[in-house]
Amino acid sequence: MSQTDTVAAVRRFNRFYTRAIGVLERGYMGGPYTLAENRVLYEIAHGGGAVTPGAIAQGLDLDAGYLSRMLARLERDGLVARARSPSDGRSVTLSLTPQGQAFFAGLNAKTVERVEALIGDLSGAQRAELAGALETAQALMAPQAVRPPIVLRGHQTGDMGWVTERHGVFYGETYGWAPHIEAVTARICADFLDNFDPALERCWIAERGGERVGSVFVVKDAEPGVARLRLLMVEAAARGEKLGRRLVDECVTFARAAGYREMVLWTHEVLTAARAIYAAVGFELTDRWTHEDFGKPEVSETWRLSL
Repeated sequence: MSQTDTVAAVRRFNRFYTRAIGVLERGYMGGPYTLAENRVLYEIAHGGGAVTPGAIAQGLDLDAGYLSRMLARLERDGLVARARSPSDGRSVTLSLTPQGQAFFAGLNAKTVERVEALIGDLSGAQRAELAGALETAQALMAPQAVRPPIVLRGHQTGDMGWVTERHGVFYGETYGWAPHIEAVTARICADFLDNFDPALERCWIAERGGERVGSVFVVKDAEPGVARLRLLMVEAAARGEKLGRRLVDECVTFARAAGYREMVLWTHEVLTAARAIYAAVGFELTDRWTHEDFGKPEVSETWRLSL
């Protein structure tokens, strides 16, 4: 695609989205303030009572005089209060007054409602695809914007419910495996919690900024000395960052350290991205069969890795 075509595509999306979220309205979300003034309120609300005018101007790339006029109006209307910085007497910090907090809470609720209306007809898989596309757009257009790193942690309360729900939604909507895949996943998660052996088993949850974006498990196989890799999943918003390979590598490293002699996994022929990762790590396809456990014929596979 040429640069001219790309520019046209970005401008076309801008025209659609500014209309969709109400930027063109006289007052944003039907209120008395512009989008810029409401964004300033957002920054103050999330500043913990310690944000300065200078920080807002820099963060939003606003002219200092323009910001000063907006702050003056918000202060006159009783939404914003100033205080001397406790660490620097020459500077001031901004906070929302109780009236400002109430106004912002209502504004935030309306904003959420409008976005929910935009995506309300999308399936779970489509919402994940949209989130991933937006992440990609931001990364391409503003690579200097640093996203929180993806961290791996052990399982916590509530994680098994999330793993079950995400497998049910993604595989159900993408491959038509619902509700069978959700039932299978729920049983795996329940068995893991009931029989968890921390010396030989592990669950990793991948998070970015507190949001779960992936998972994988290592559990004891029925065959002695064999570890089983289970429930590898990467959300659309985290794809393209080699997270799947990172999760599988974590499993292999753990299994070797735990003293297993072999690792085995069950997958399906249609899961091409996961199969590519397994092959790259060194797993070998050892068995293949067709089943209808998910409501229609699917080709299942067993892959093994000597440790």
